[in-house]
Amino acid sequence: MTTTTTYAAKIEDRSLGHLLYALMSGFPLLLLPVLLSLFINLSQRQAQGNALLVSHLRWQRHSNVIFIGLLVLGYWVPITWLSLSVYLFGIIWFCHRIIKGWLSLLDGLEV
Repeated sequence: MTTTTTYAAKIEDRSLGHLLYALMSGFPLLLLPVLLSLFINLSQRQAQGNALLVSHLRWQRHSNVIFIGLLVLGYWVPITWLSLSVYLFGIIWFCHRIIKGWLSLLDGLEV
């Protein structure tokens, strides 16, 4: 009987994490999915879930805020080639964070 309760305790609901990574991956759509993901993430901040989900929510929150910050920085840089470089770096970095986080969530690892 203890093996079934141990197994049931290890089953974790990761659907919120998958939903937020899916929204983050839709960033080319005028940043609306990223902002929606950030809003949902911030509303879940007080939720005391399992350590895995809390770790991924923090990872996603930091990724979203820094990505938006890089886009704002790229907008305010007056030199065109430098501005485009900041945009390109931000997009590549954000894609890396999405892929690394989502694969870690699929494997059941904290980030």
